[in-house]
Amino acid sequence: MCNSFYYLRGGAERCFLELEKLLTDHGHAVIPFCMQDERNLPSPYASYFFSNIDFPSRMRQPGLWPKLEAVERTIYSREAARKVQALIAATKPDIAHIHGIAHETSPSILPAIKAAGIPIVQTLHDYKLLCPNTSFVTHGEVCERCKGHHYYNVITHRCKRDSLAASLLAGVEMYIHKAMQIYERNVDHFIAPSQFLRDKVVEYEIQTPITQIPNFIDVTAIEPCYDPQDYFVYCGRLVNVKGIKTLVEAMKGVGRSHLYIAGHGDLEAELQAYIAREQLTNITFLGHLQTAELLQLVRGAAFMVVPSEWYENYSMTVLEAFACGTPVLGAAIGGIPEQVNEGKTGLLFPPGDVAALRERINYLLDHRDVAVAMGKQARAQVEVVNDPQAHYEQTVALYAALCAG
Repeated sequence: MCNSFYYLRGGAERCFLELEKLLTDHGHAVIPFCMQDERNLPSPYASYFFSNIDFPSRMRQPGLWPKLEAVERTIYSREAARKVQALIAATKPDIAHIHGIAHETSPSILPAIKAAGIPIVQTLHDYKLLCPNTSFVTHGEVCERCKGHHYYNVITHRCKRDSLAASLLAGVEMYIHKAMQIYERNVDHFIAPSQFLRDKVVEYEIQTPITQIPNFIDVTAIEPCYDPQDYFVYCGRLVNVKGIKTLVEAMKGVGRSHLYIAGHGDLEAELQAYIAREQLTNITFLGHLQTAELLQLVRGAAFMVVPSEWYENYSMTVLEAFACGTPVLGAAIGGIPEQVNEGKTGLLFPPGDVAALRERINYLLDHRDVAVAMGKQARAQVEVVNDPQAHYEQTVALYAALCAG
């Protein structure tokens, strides 16, 4: 099981690590292949991990050599290919499950695994297969200019961290990997957590078979609460694409209840200044919360707001809210409408629409009994749709079919 990072860094790593545990609990031997890092979980296979690289700092270093090293690692890492070959020789796995390997690992490991006769399945946690910037976002806005292999747009618009060097590397990487057909020739099957992502892969004419298997969550340790307090929550990064500015602006017309914001991000100072200028007293910033604190906050909330303005894939934040018995008021974009069943497990609004968001916030505050009923249906939904056992059975069935083939 391959992923660049072997510690809880984000949503993709959470899915990767929890699937590793799920498979191990069912008696499978799971062999991680990741990048060396002092934050990594312990592993008997750590000696096979490839060397660490921090791309942003490497690209800022003076001179040409650090940048050339970054190019080699991104496009085709000989070290990663060599080390995965050694790991395969030592462990002789039946199948390889790929997660996030762009940049730090590079897809160089794919032909090395394929040459050993091992079937490859890859879970797509983002849009890297289709978008050089991985997210369909350019300078805070949804963008699909690169459709049809027009990857030069990532360079002309400096999509990657507003850096010409980083954007040039991302564009060259996509052109080379597309010319090599490195994913198409080596990956036997893709997994998409959302139907939206699956449809995008088909729309972009990727021929590799793809199956939707939704993310899972173990709800056994989460006690739902159906007696909410007088507040609602936002949990996530404070950046443009998450729609946090739309949410804060909508609060100008919410005269009761209170919004708690959990998270950090680039917009924090700007949002704080806006709140002071508009004299909004119904918003509190909590900063980063530990998992237990965050779940306790969500359990007591009347509802959670997910106002994203980019193509969310399959949000673990929504699953956590549902597990807590908390309904979600979400933007109708990306995979969110697949999770939020309108009128049953929450409400939807057009992304970026301040007035519509304000109206739905006020509706849920005026109809607390409706929100509680939605929370109960939300909990029932994740218990069935996002059950770990169901995810395990679908995943292993795919493994078996690929091994048989």
